[in-house]
Amino acid sequence: MARLFGTDGVRGVAGRDLTAELAMDLSVAAAHVLGDAGAFTATGPSRKSRPVAVVGRDPRASGEFLEAAVVAGLAASGVDVLRLGVLPTPAVAHLTAALGADLGVMLSASHNPAPDNGIKFLARGGFKLSDAVEDEIERRLGEEWSFPVGSAVGRVRDAYGEADRYISHVLTTMSASLDGLNIVVDCAHGAAHMVAPEALVRAGARVEAIGSRPDGLNINAGHGSTHLDKLQQVVVSRGAHLGVAYDGDADRCLAVDHTGAIIDGDRIMAVLAAAMHGEGLLAKDTVVATVMSNLGFKLAMRDAGITVVETAVGDRYVLERMKHNGYNLGGEQSGHVIMLDHATTGDGLLTSLHLLGVVAKTGVPLKELASVMTPLPQILINVKDVDKGKASVPELVAAVRQAEAELGETGRVLIRPSGTEPMIRVMVEAASEEHATLVAGRLADVVRTSCV
Repeated sequence: MARLFGTDGVRGVAGRDLTAELAMDLSVAAAHVLGDAGAFTATGPSRKSRPVAVVGRDPRASGEFLEAAVVAGLAASGVDVLRLGVLPTPAVAHLTAALGADLGVMLSASHNPAPDNGIKFLARGGFKLSDAVEDEIERRLGEEWSFPVGSAVGRVRDAYGEADRYISHVLTTMSASLDGLNIVVDCAHGAAHMVAPEALVRAGARVEAIGSRPDGLNINAGHGSTHLDKLQQVVVSRGAHLGVAYDGDADRCLAVDHTGAIIDGDRIMAVLAAAMHGEGLLAKDTVVATVMSNLGFKLAMRDAGITVVETAVGDRYVLERMKHNGYNLGGEQSGHVIMLDHATTGDGLLTSLHLLGVVAKTGVPLKELASVMTPLPQILINVKDVDKGKASVPELVAAVRQAEAELGETGRVLIRPSGTEPMIRVMVEAASEEHATLVAGRLADVVRTSCV
C-alpha cells in the first residue's frame, strides 16, 4: 500500500480521501505515539498529568468537521485539548512549545485549493515529525485501544486568545521598527488573515491587506503566494514600498518590490543571509537550501563569503540539516524560510517581518537589496508516463555528464524522480534561457527513450 503520510502530513480531498473517520483514527494513534496517552487510564495515571495537545486550522470549511474529529479522537484517548482556532501553521508550532504541549495538530492543505485539506502533527517543542515517527503512527492505525472513562477522559477548552502570544513572540525578534514603510500584504484568504496585518501594524508599518476575507471556500483563490498578480497590481497602483504574500497556512512568504517584480524564496534568503552575515548573526556563515535553489543564489552566496549546504527538496529536510549541524537560516525557493533562532518551522510572517526589517534598517529599497543575487534562467520539464525508477540508467547518466560539461560553472542539471507520480523532472539552468531550453529538451528526449 502507498504510504499515507506525504511530504507534509496526510492530505487529500476532504470528505473523500480525508474523512472524519480517518482524522479520528489518526488522532487516536498520534495520541499514543506522541502523547503517551496509554499511560493515563481509568485505573490511575502513571504520569503526573494528562498529556496536552494544541489544535489549530486554516479557514477551510472542511476544517470545521475535521477539527471536531481530531479533537474527539484526542480527548477520547485521554488527552486534554486546547483548541486554538484559525491560526498559521508556525503559530501552532510555536504554541506547541510555548504552552508545553505534548503534541500539536494543524489542519491545512497549505497552498492547495479549498476542497483539499490535510493533517500535520507536531512533536513536543513544535517540530515536524521524522519519517520514522510518521510510520509508527500509520502502523498503529486501527489498533484495539483501551480507552479511558470517567475523570480520565481528556478535557477540551478554547484557547483562541493564544494568538496574541504568537504575535508578541514574532515581534520580539525584531531589531528595527517598520515606521515609514507602506506595504501591501496578501493573506490568501487564509490562516494569517488576522494575525499578519495586526503584527505588521504593531511593528510600525502602514498596511493595506488584501486576500483577508476568508469564507471557507476562497482560500488561495486568486490570492496568496501562488497567485501574485493581484498583489503586484495593488503595490504598483498604491505606490507602496513593497508587498508580501503568504500561502493558505502562512508557513511561506514571497515578496514583490515597488516595481511589481517578484522576489522569490531564493532572493529573500539571499537578502536575509547577507544581512545576518554582515551583523555576525549567521551561524557558521552558512545557509541551507535545497537542490532546487537557483544556481544564481549559490553563486551570490559564494561571492558574499557564505557557504551553501544543499538538501533534498522539502523544508523538513532543510530543518533536519539545520538542527544536526547548528545552522540558523535555511529554506526553499517556494518561500519556506526557516529562522531557527526564532521558529521551529517555516514562518511566513516571521520571514516578512525580518525582510521588512532589513529594508527599514538600511533604507535601501527591496529591489536593490534583492539584486545581490542574479537568478539564472531555469527550465523545468516534467516528463510523464515514464518509469521513474530508471532515472539513473547509463544512457541518461551519460547525457547528464555531457550536458554538465557543456554548461560548465554557469549552468546546472538536476534529474529528479517525482515522489508521487510516474514522472521524471528535468531541470536545467544556464546563462541564457535559450541554452537552458535547448539542453533541457535534449535531456527530456533521452528520458522518454531510455526510461520506459
